[in-house]
Amino acid sequence: MSNAKVCWLAGLAALAFTPAGAAERPLHRYLEIAMSPDGAHVAAVEGDSTPAGALQPTRQLVIRGADGASVVTIALPCGQVAECTPSSPVWSPDSSHLAFALRTPGTHARSIYSVSADGTGLTRLLQFDGVIGDLRYVSGGRLAMLATAGATKEIGATQAGAPITGDLSGPTPEQRIAVLAGDHLDFVSPPDLFVYEYDATPDGAFVGTAAPGDGDNNWWTAKLYRFASGGARVIYSPPDPQSQIAHPQVSPDGREVAFISGIMSDFGSTGGDVFVAPLAGGAARDVTPNLAASATSLAYGCDGKLLVRLLDGAAIRLVRLSADGGQPETLWSGAESLSGVDAGLAFACPSATTATVRESFTAPPEIAVGPIGAWKPLTHANEGLTSPIEARSLTWRSDGFRVQGWLLLPAHAGAAAKLPMITIVHGGPAAAVTPRFVGPGLDRTLIEHGYALFLPNPRGSFGQGEAFTRANVRDFGHGDLRDILAGVDTAIREAPIDGTRLGLTGGSYGGYMTMWAVTQTHRFKAAVAAAGVSDWLSYYGENGIDEWMIPYFGKSVYDDPAAYARSSPIEFIRNVTTPTFEYVGAQDIECPAPQTEEFWHALHDLGVPTSMAIYPGEGHGLRDAAHAADADRRSLEWFDRYLK
Repeated sequence: MSNAKVCWLAGLAALAFTPAGAAERPLHRYLEIAMSPDGAHVAAVEGDSTPAGALQPTRQLVIRGADGASVVTIALPCGQVAECTPSSPVWSPDSSHLAFALRTPGTHARSIYSVSADGTGLTRLLQFDGVIGDLRYVSGGRLAMLATAGATKEIGATQAGAPITGDLSGPTPEQRIAVLAGDHLDFVSPPDLFVYEYDATPDGAFVGTAAPGDGDNNWWTAKLYRFASGGARVIYSPPDPQSQIAHPQVSPDGREVAFISGIMSDFGSTGGDVFVAPLAGGAARDVTPNLAASATSLAYGCDGKLLVRLLDGAAIRLVRLSADGGQPETLWSGAESLSGVDAGLAFACPSATTATVRESFTAPPEIAVGPIGAWKPLTHANEGLTSPIEARSLTWRSDGFRVQGWLLLPAHAGAAAKLPMITIVHGGPAAAVTPRFVGPGLDRTLIEHGYALFLPNPRGSFGQGEAFTRANVRDFGHGDLRDILAGVDTAIREAPIDGTRLGLTGGSYGGYMTMWAVTQTHRFKAAVAAAGVSDWLSYYGENGIDEWMIPYFGKSVYDDPAAYARSSPIEFIRNVTTPTFEYVGAQDIECPAPQTEEFWHALHDLGVPTSMAIYPGEGHGLRDAAHAADADRRSLEWFDRYLK
């Protein structure tokens, strides 16, 4: 269950909403980057955000000289129209050209194109009837990828679900490893396995995480396979349901594969310990046991050593690990976010040059290039953009845990006038708030309207080690709410916060926590729940990803309904007095709309002030700019009504 989401019930007109500060030029986002092996060029998929902070549906593919001397925007054959979206750029081994996937507008189909480093010679290599992603060049100069023939939706459970009609018992399209062979694809992995992530071995084989059946639902049961000669052999199977696996990376000598394992509530939201397993077979070993941090991404660097991006409390750290364990060697650390390909970086080997996208709460995203820790800015698209906030990292104790979170205050907030504060609970629950630029969107609008924002990382979050991440197993809503309330008290003690004007919001698991909290406490005077869960018992049969629940609840709802009931807001609904606005996407398969409708219906019947919006065509996250703006407008008005 990932971060915030939305959808539309009544016949609402698309209402224009211009948040404060919208006159400022739009924030430019760098979504994917790739660095050529010779270190001479950096390619990026990028685009501007809307005034409400949503990503524009049109995106650019740009190739820049790593020295900043040249910038070329590729003229895409489908032009500047919605869904003409390039993705997965990858450089050829000789750095002469860039391959990328391009979506055909109005469909789920992709084509593969190639373009020279100087932006000339755009050529279509393949037209495909499904989704393509994760392009990479492998041994022999072959172009490999993940491909889903006949896809009925975009890949991933956060995408809008396909229409639920007809016979639903048939097989689902499977994502497979494929290699470009002339004008067609040769599939490498079997047709009955959905492959989530993969890497290549030096001898021409592949490894990948995969599971049979519905790809949206079965990531939580995936195993690590080796694919060769049309067959699949299991390399590693997690020993218990509370261990998922992600991000497999083959060592340069082809002898081992490293991966991250731990309890994770979403594919793509990765955290845990680092494991290494021999490709020839044998036991995997944890090379970061008892680590009081979470590995979120990893890669083998140009020197053949294992490089890991860690979330360590408030800091992001890049560390080098030895395969036999030992103390991690810190190469860089900072209270900012790094995003790239692997370990937050794009590598150019053997030059050891890297590229990354850097940002913090107050510094907007830009691409930087150089050796690790000695990066220099390459782009300046957001130069001059500022965020009118003061960001503080707070720590506090709760039930013996050391908990961390972020307090964002309006710049120059004085102690004379105390501020209303809104607590924002992240999705997941296995995720964490990390420093991201507060650009256009609801967070910035709230700050500019005089609100303080509190962003806690309670138990269940990444950043404090596996024991902390697993601490909410069979305890949803109870211990993590105590952590949040203790953090609220800390914020009130350390900043000019008015404890009588507290609001609460969140999306996905944060939406659930919003619904749950208002049944357990009256401290919050207004709440906004995005894509929440009101009843874990009915949710089990309504969602499209029920496999994620077994690691957290221990058994299915049919075997242990009491465990689900004790954490369900609907069981305590008569306690609610907090005015609550709810919204969700009509085609959300992670947190289906009936969960929001049920909560709204109960509050409406009980006479508690409430309102609801369900947005058409949206999945687990708002992608339509008008929908995002409308949800922001409604949320701001709701908080203003009850907190001001």
